Amino acid sequence: MARRKKKCYSGIGGQAVLEGIMMKNQERYAVAVRKPNGEIAVELENYQGLLHGSKIKEIPLIRGVFNFIDSLVLGMKCLNYSAAVCDGAEDEQEKQGGGGSKLANTLVTILSIALAVGLFIVLPYYLASLFRGFVRNESLMAIIEGGIRIVVFILYIWGISFMKDIRRLYRYHGAEHKCINCIEKGRPLTVHNVMRSSRLHRRCGTSFIFFVLFISIILFFFIRVDNPAQRILIRILLMPVVAGISYELIRLAGRSNNIFVLILSMPGMWIQRMTTKEPDREMAEVAIAAVEAVFDWKTFLYENFGYEVDETWMEDGEEPQNQE
Repeated sequence: MARRKKKCYSGIGGQAVLEGIMMKNQERYAVAVRKPNGEIAVELENYQGLLHGSKIKEIPLIRGVFNFIDSLVLGMKCLNYSAAVCDGAEDEQEKQGGGGSKLANTLVTILSIALAVGLFIVLPYYLASLFRGFVRNESLMAIIEGGIRIVVFILYIWGISFMKDIRRLYRYHGAEHKCINCIEKGRPLTVHNVMRSSRLHRRCGTSFIFFVLFISIILFFFIRVDNPAQRILIRILLMPVVAGISYELIRLAGRSNNIFVLILSMPGMWIQRMTTKEPDREMAEVAIAAVEAVFDWKTFLYENFGYEVDETWMEDGEEPQNQE
């Protein structure tokens, strides 16, 4: 009997949206949303992103910047679609389409980036500057600023968790992770298997943001500029560099199980305990619908774990055996 792998990278990723899940596999993505009448609406499209086909997007460090921008744009588009479905207005949204919707998405994305810069760059710098009368060591000041930045981030995700819609979003976030873990652990994609899978995953966007905060502490540690305005400007200009390095780390975390990567991933996994919550079975069904629209998980299990899925087993819930 073939030895069964412990885990295998699938290449799919996702995002929680309002009452649903977005799953992406290469250029193909699907948004599955639970409609007010209980049905699951699935939107299936292609998204090629910036500089599609360009060799630039294959260069380490640089590719992370473009992937980050693509994720923001696609994520906003999927959130808007899910909001329309929840309001029962997805048909009207499809008819309208056009430049107005794209302009609105662009403006919202720019505003979101501006708010993030203010909250996680400008505010921590200002709060850290209050200690300058007591701390004369610039290296220590850089560490204090980085620590404040992490605290602000943790308080932010903890604070918004009290909002009802965000709590449900965190549960769908958990369902997204459970689906990916289910597949990558070599289990057939059933509600039963999804529910017993882990809601934490090393390739999560939460872990990516933690890497951004951690890398920024290291980079800013070596920047010594006297002018406060220049300090803030340099921090903003260095964010693409920070995002590029963080992308490579999160990419490595999703493909490697060595001890260094596991230790590096631990803080992000801990924070995921706040940004993911246990879903119910209906949420798992939505996540499965999104995965199945873009990913042939049965072929994946056969090619990587050595067995074909028995439909009768999927009904009975017993563990399948590997093929010889």
